[in-house]
Amino acid sequence: MSSDSYSTWINVDLDAIEKNVSILASRTGVPVMAVVKANAYGHGIIQAAGAALRGGAKWLGVARLEEALVLRASHFTCPILVMGYIPGNSFQAAAVNDISVTIWSSEQIQSLGLMTGNLGTPIKVHLKIDTGMSRLGAPGTEALSLAKQIAGTHKVLFEGIFTHYARADELDLSSAKEQQRVFIEILFGINRAGIEPPCVHAANSAGTLFLEDSRFSLIRPGISIYGLHPSQERSLPGGFRASLEWKAVLSQVKVLPAGRGVSYGHEYITQKDERIGTIPVGYADGFRRVPGNQVLVGGNLVPVVGRVCMDQVCVQLDQVPGAKAGDEVVIIGAQGDLQISAEQVADRWGTINYEVVCGLADRVPRQYFPSVD
Repeated sequence: MSSDSYSTWINVDLDAIEKNVSILASRTGVPVMAVVKANAYGHGIIQAAGAALRGGAKWLGVARLEEALVLRASHFTCPILVMGYIPGNSFQAAAVNDISVTIWSSEQIQSLGLMTGNLGTPIKVHLKIDTGMSRLGAPGTEALSLAKQIAGTHKVLFEGIFTHYARADELDLSSAKEQQRVFIEILFGINRAGIEPPCVHAANSAGTLFLEDSRFSLIRPGISIYGLHPSQERSLPGGFRASLEWKAVLSQVKVLPAGRGVSYGHEYITQKDERIGTIPVGYADGFRRVPGNQVLVGGNLVPVVGRVCMDQVCVQLDQVPGAKAGDEVVIIGAQGDLQISAEQVADRWGTINYEVVCGLADRVPRQYFPSVD
């Protein structure tokens, strides 16, 4: 994909995703559930899922039933877990499509019990336990009674039990280790009651890499399979490769006289004759409307000047005198000897790399390498 076809586009290196998953699988020796929710963190759910499975992943994890159904419609036959909320009247669609669901309350189990009488096959469930994230999940005090209720419900298969770490991506792992201790204590209690769900999982990317005892029988890496760091404090080890680039072109380059305002509000005013370029990218594409943005043009880091518009931004090009309309612009990725990472963009935007890539709009076309049908 190039400026001949598109004004802005995203390149996704599927070999990088495949390799990153392979590293995790070989490093841990534990089956991998590749998390491909949120359109695979902006990378493209179908293509990223295929690359993850080629890299050795055995499961796919999503947040919503709709995402799982997209995967099934695209002929993915591997186990898929919906890790978030599913409306009660949608459980049947999950069962019919062999999609595992997450539950955390007695009411959900009762609803499943009423529904499964009309099903030919059991519905597979994973019990989520809140060990300290304080988000979704059953309190630890209810875990044993819920496990017994699941085990005693007709055509409900107790396939897994899991939790989620709140602070595994920090240098201080004491909070994550406390969550792990609580989770293990709960598991022991359930196992002593003669209930042993085969899939036990807790480790996200950071847990997988930095808390080895949390790997249990399945790991759930997300951010790391795309070659992005779990946090500012916790970087990926060597061998991982970022899989996404975001590029555009210069749509126009012109010289503006001194005293000329640039973009809405004229927050930027030229101080002399200045070369100003326009790029067909804006906040509707996921390019944040904040000061301090930079991009790469001609192997140089150049500043975005004036307000970011919905579909366009302007850049100051005095240090790139040869820049012309049609030249490539790199927003995330490398050009010449320089590189802008998703993490650097996140620092500028006051957020995290997750939000940067998840916020890339669907209207920005994706191209995949190697090419896929």
